[in-house]
Amino acid sequence: FHSSRRREPGTFGNNRWGVLCWLGARDMNGALIPGTPIAVDFWSIRKASHARLFFLSHMHSDHTVGLSSTWHRPVYCSPLTGRILHHRLKVAERWIWPLEVGQSHLVALDEVGKRTMTVTLIDANHCPGSVMFLFEGPFGVILYTGDFRYTPTMLQEPALRNQKQIDVLYLDNTNCDPLGDLPSRQQATQQIKELIRAHPNHQVKIGVYSLGKESLLVDLALEFHTWIVVSPKRLEQIKVLGLVDVFTAEEGAGWIHGVDISEIYWEAMISWNQQRPTIAILPTSRPVKIPHPSVHLIPYSDHSSFPELLEFVQWLKPCSIVPIVKRNVCLPYLEKYLSSNHKASPEPGIPESGQKFTQLRESREQRRATEPLRTAAQQPVPRKGSFASPEKRRHWLEHFGDVMIGQQSSSEQPRDPDTHSQGGSVCDWGEREGLKMEVCRLHGAQ
Repeated sequence: FHSSRRREPGTFGNNRWGVLCWLGARDMNGALIPGTPIAVDFWSIRKASHARLFFLSHMHSDHTVGLSSTWHRPVYCSPLTGRILHHRLKVAERWIWPLEVGQSHLVALDEVGKRTMTVTLIDANHCPGSVMFLFEGPFGVILYTGDFRYTPTMLQEPALRNQKQIDVLYLDNTNCDPLGDLPSRQQATQQIKELIRAHPNHQVKIGVYSLGKESLLVDLALEFHTWIVVSPKRLEQIKVLGLVDVFTAEEGAGWIHGVDISEIYWEAMISWNQQRPTIAILPTSRPVKIPHPSVHLIPYSDHSSFPELLEFVQWLKPCSIVPIVKRNVCLPYLEKYLSSNHKASPEPGIPESGQKFTQLRESREQRRATEPLRTAAQQPVPRKGSFASPEKRRHWLEHFGDVMIGQQSSSEQPRDPDTHSQGGSVCDWGEREGLKMEVCRLHGAQ
């Protein structure tokens, strides 16, 4: 684009004849998992009112829409993604809860930790810090791949090796197209090396996104014994990633440059070639119109190819599949590999063991919506130190959030100095960590 024009996200380049090079829309690729309080790569609080567990698979912009420095809820992610999140979006460290990759972690599903699930992080082989999430709980077993590039070694992951039944597979279907033929990343890297060798006296520009393909740049640096020149901003992020020391921001220190893909367009290629013979390489599987004869497209992809997706699904045999990229038709190619227990609907089915959890949440929300609002004058004043003696109210608080129908009427409930009676109910007030809470029993129901 000319410098006076605003570049739209997801586009790069433009020559004076108006040829637009389109890299694909940057949609929000996240999900609220039905029947659970889990949100993955989904950051719209308004649309996620029932979610309380937020997971981040990786730091690409189409997976962080709505996530900013003002975020104030725990974000579960890999340690490396956590560092990038703090560096790039300035999310406060107190809200970044890193989980070690390759390990299983116990996470509370409700407010008091009575119901729990296990989440295991698996390397997604996509970009630095990217992971898949394996959720196991009362809702069943759910594998959320996020963006990933399949390799057979993934099947040796301890969390997948025992081939447990996957109830729902959220699948990265970016390249789920039988007409698309992608080489492996090793093969694509070899093509790039051969192209560079064919231009021994040329400066080389490698077009990359803000995060990703750093391993390719490291490989090229070691192969051709040169520094990789990047912008000062990119160099700061590379230091956060802790990569091999082959990067520099010093112009002229090396002849291979890692540049943002938006910097490769007609006028830039003209300018670079006036200074020194230059080629540009776009390592991407996205459909791209070449903006200049010296720009070369190499199908290097960080997403699984179509045959790789088939192999992955055939091995897992999930009961159902939910495509992460909604605009890509995928299910017809994969249905034959589903478990014989699979459901016709693409929406995840929640096992019977998880129904109670969902019903309790819905019941509580319905009660809140139908309860008449009380005026400020009618509301009791919380007593100081109401939570000073946890054992005193243990049988109340340990079931907070549950609906328990008892045989006793409210008049038969035990009284306590820190409780009040109103409208046939007995209520207990308290304050903990700044959160005012009222737990009531009405006709035996808490």
